[in-house]
Amino acid sequence: MSDALVVEAPARLHFGVLDLRGSLGRSFGGIGAAAPAPTLLLSATPSDTLEVIGEDTLRTEGFARQFLAHHHLEGGGRLVVHRTLPAHSGLGSGTQLALAVARALAGLHGVATDAAALAEAVGRTRRSAIGTWIFADGGLVVEGGRRRQGEGVAPLLARVPFPAAWRCIVALPDAAAGMSGAHEEAAFAQLPPPPEREVERVAHLVLMGLLPALAESDLERFGSALTAIQTITGGWFATVQGGTFTPGATAALVRQMTEWGAAGVGQSSWGPAVYGIVENDDAARRLAEKIEASLGAAGRVYEGPFRTVGARVWRAPVSALPAPA
Repeated sequence: MSDALVVEAPARLHFGVLDLRGSLGRSFGGIGAAAPAPTLLLSATPSDTLEVIGEDTLRTEGFARQFLAHHHLEGGGRLVVHRTLPAHSGLGSGTQLALAVARALAGLHGVATDAAALAEAVGRTRRSAIGTWIFADGGLVVEGGRRRQGEGVAPLLARVPFPAAWRCIVALPDAAAGMSGAHEEAAFAQLPPPPEREVERVAHLVLMGLLPALAESDLERFGSALTAIQTITGGWFATVQGGTFTPGATAALVRQMTEWGAAGVGQSSWGPAVYGIVENDDAARRLAEKIEASLGAAGRVYEGPFRTVGARVWRAPVSALPAPA
């Protein structure tokens, strides 16, 4: 058997939505980054038919068939899911799986491999584009929202690298899964439009707080702006998620990370994933140890630098790859 095309896709952290009002003609928009871990690992080898092995085979096959139909391709591929992202946890598992499948098949069949084209081929353009743009590359990304259904991927407005010393801690408690699919659609339909003043405040915090602080490696100001954005935008979802942050373990982790020294904290998407940002390795280790002690066996903790690249793609012998998940 020939070497496999291997795709490793990062988990996505959502730092906040920009506009649920849409009064200027664009809705949603957002800020986010790739988490240091966990990652999804998938490989593909040529085949005349479509074969899927490993965990989450139904979704993987669905994305694969969607990609092949989009490009009117008659062939297939042998896809092996070696490692998945935790589903419905706020880490963008669906989008990253869809894009990884698309990237692997695109490599096999010689079609466009840019992230926006991949997203359109597997239908991941309906709302947030954060997952698409962190699949493409590292750093903090800002995307500009969408004008209407069916117009493609929301535009990338900014990508700013994180300082090399900064560290991100991701805590994933064993808690109820975040909303997705039809439940998520229903939740968005129930949301009242946020006050215009708050939407303006979020935009001001991003443009004149978050991004300049990141460019100047000012962690204190970056963290203050991020926490403020999370608090405001969390309030927009409070009526459907039960509070500014999801009640229970998620809300408790946000509070604990702040008390234990994280400069900026937040809930990723609907949760239950929570993240905190600190200044260096030592601070990350101390915070991770406290979180691990707090969670015990009821959750997982990841730590490390923010990713400087998006998805990684390479070729490797099939025998060198880990067993399917």
